Amino acid sequence: MPPSPRHPALRVYLAGFSGSGKSTVGPVLANALGFEFVDLDDEIERIAGVPIARLFRERGEQAFRSLERDTLREVSRRERIVVALGGGALADPSALAIVREGGVLVYLRAPLHEIIRRMSRKEDRPLLLAPDGRRLSENLLRQRVSELLKIREPAYLTADVTVDTSEGDFGKVVDHLTRALSPLVAR
Repeated sequence: MPPSPRHPALRVYLAGFSGSGKSTVGPVLANALGFEFVDLDDEIERIAGVPIARLFRERGEQAFRSLERDTLREVSRRERIVVALGGGALADPSALAIVREGGVLVYLRAPLHEIIRRMSRKEDRPLLLAPDGRRLSENLLRQRVSELLKIREPAYLTADVTVDTSEGDFGKVVDHLTRALSPLVAR
């Protein structure tokens, strides 16, 4: 249940698939709201002392998800914060519960073709790479993203606010979000 204007939230969580604009929109939105910004993936890397791709490779996805949930729990103790979640963070029901307890959930939605375009050259998303660490072909990338979206989107769709980022005009996205969030967040 989203906060009411009488009980405004002190936390905003940005959800969406990799490439939806969370890390781009997040700092600008945080500045507009007068909040701190935290990219959860950056926080995990700071705590672990290694890149996420290496965490996946050396410890596996389950260990990464456990660290992700623990880091989210820690970050969620802060107030007046915008958090860019990892693309798969909300697939864990306990992580979704942490987010739903503590703030407003925003879904930055991008269509499949736009996600593919934005992710086609990335090599830092372990679940979007071949087992040997190389980039997937466009067809395999499309298939993988489609499969992951099917799993993740039900959680994304529980968001209090959804905004389309397909045009890539993140200034407009931030303006829209600032207006939509104003009655829901503490100023």
